[in-house]
Amino acid sequence: MMLQSPAAKYHPFPAIPLADRQWPNKVIDKAPIWMSTDLRDGNQALFEPMNVERKMRMFRTVCDIGFKEIEVGFPSASQTDYDFVRHLVEGGHIPEDVTIEVLTQAREDLIRRTMESVRGARRAIVHVYNATSPAFRDVVFGMDKPQVVALAVSAVRLIKEIAAEMKAGSGTGIVLQYSPETFSATELDFAREVCDAVTAEWGATPDDKVIINLPATVEVATPNVYADQVEWMHRNLARRDSVILSLHPHNDRGTGVAAAELGMMAGADRVEGCLFGNGERTGNVDIVTLALNMYTQGVSPGLDFSDINAVARTVEYCNQLPIHPRHPYVGDLVFTAFSGSHQDAIKKGFAAQKADARWNVPYLPIDPADVGRSYDSVIRVNSQSGKGGIAYLLEAEYGIVMPRRLQVEFSREVQQVTDATGGEMSAADIWRLFSRTYLESAAPVRYVEHHLFEHGEAQGIRLVVEINGMRHLLVGEGNGPIDATAHALRTAGIHVQVRSYEERSIAPSEDGGNARACAFLELTPEDGGQAGDRYGVGVDANIITASIRAIISGVNRLLPAKDGAQLAA
Repeated sequence: MMLQSPAAKYHPFPAIPLADRQWPNKVIDKAPIWMSTDLRDGNQALFEPMNVERKMRMFRTVCDIGFKEIEVGFPSASQTDYDFVRHLVEGGHIPEDVTIEVLTQAREDLIRRTMESVRGARRAIVHVYNATSPAFRDVVFGMDKPQVVALAVSAVRLIKEIAAEMKAGSGTGIVLQYSPETFSATELDFAREVCDAVTAEWGATPDDKVIINLPATVEVATPNVYADQVEWMHRNLARRDSVILSLHPHNDRGTGVAAAELGMMAGADRVEGCLFGNGERTGNVDIVTLALNMYTQGVSPGLDFSDINAVARTVEYCNQLPIHPRHPYVGDLVFTAFSGSHQDAIKKGFAAQKADARWNVPYLPIDPADVGRSYDSVIRVNSQSGKGGIAYLLEAEYGIVMPRRLQVEFSREVQQVTDATGGEMSAADIWRLFSRTYLESAAPVRYVEHHLFEHGEAQGIRLVVEINGMRHLLVGEGNGPIDATAHALRTAGIHVQVRSYEERSIAPSEDGGNARACAFLELTPEDGGQAGDRYGVGVDANIITASIRAIISGVNRLLPAKDGAQLAA
């Protein structure tokens, strides 16, 4: 039960005595050093931590986006993390311009195992931390301030000794990173004391800098207070020219992005965070939002989100968590106007926008095309705009629960009909249109039958189809029936990539009809052609057959009959 007078239980965080603060007059005019912690902090926050295949997919994705520093695990915490770091190092998976980072607590046995995990890497950041705030000193660890400083210094001394041996033995270069954990709740003079002791012990120089990371382990105040804390450290740290000042904001108060932006204005050089803000509790700071906020201010973030849909699908797959449809820049609905007045303003803005002019379209802070989003979803009319509750009627009357992006795609088909007829569509009308568009499409490709077979460790398929009326037997293999089907279609000149896959069951009808499976696949041309993404839908008693039918349905959406004449020639 909430208290009528919360002041008796909670106290406001005290203001920082920084009367001459400079950050309010600063602007962000260059990108920080970005560090992805998706594979460590983000991984720890999952219901089911990533397996090796998902970890590798995430690692390759953040490399492709342009991250040069990537935290890849907590090697002393689990055998899985240790083995993954070794897999990266021994397998040669780390690009030459990428530095991996590993995390360890300030304990000798954990430090030794962590250092061993990166042996043989070209370069690695070893991130050591210990908690410094009063609550942790007094309640959790029972340590006084000198003991906290001594713990940090002894940990750094050990890392320095092992690093020298590793440099001489395996050639591995070690960069030190230190975090006064719970910095945002630590007295500033004590946070400085610990950090100065660390840089002194390491012997930090401008040529061998130490990363001092200032985590808002828990957000305890408004973002301007965090900025004051960062600026105070920026101005008062010893050996500042030998320090890379880093931020690690969390989002407990919902201001992680704001705190990071103000922290950069306050003097930080580096930002740690996760794609789309995954992380413990309410999440780490959202690197995508930070980067694209900079982009919309005319500052290159140095990260590539030109195909943000592909990044989103990868993150959803690896994290097994959905991205909210209203998530900034990437949510399925952020570029969609449901309101008629919004749609009118956007349409007029598009009409007035010149290709070589500054972006100035109402309600759209960024050009959707810059992040690989189409304009179609921006100007569509959906059920909330009075077009009949398409998704609701299909689910309520026919048991079809469409994925969100299929709702966007199919609403365009409905809009074309309603615009032509000037009237509303009943549930039966919508179902007939849905069936004609997705389930009955047979040109240029028509499904006939298929047979699965095992091919070593791969899944093989013999797929019989008609292409422009001619029967063909196509053979393929892959890591499952869907991948094998896509491979088989390539032999007929049909090159598509599966963006996403979902399946649903259609409940038995009231007249006693059997339950059926419904598969939804989102396809895109492998050559990145102009057709864009399209959905295919398949319905069958067997889920594999439904999935194969869905692929062929999507192919027919991508390749209309007039474009299919040269297939399987």
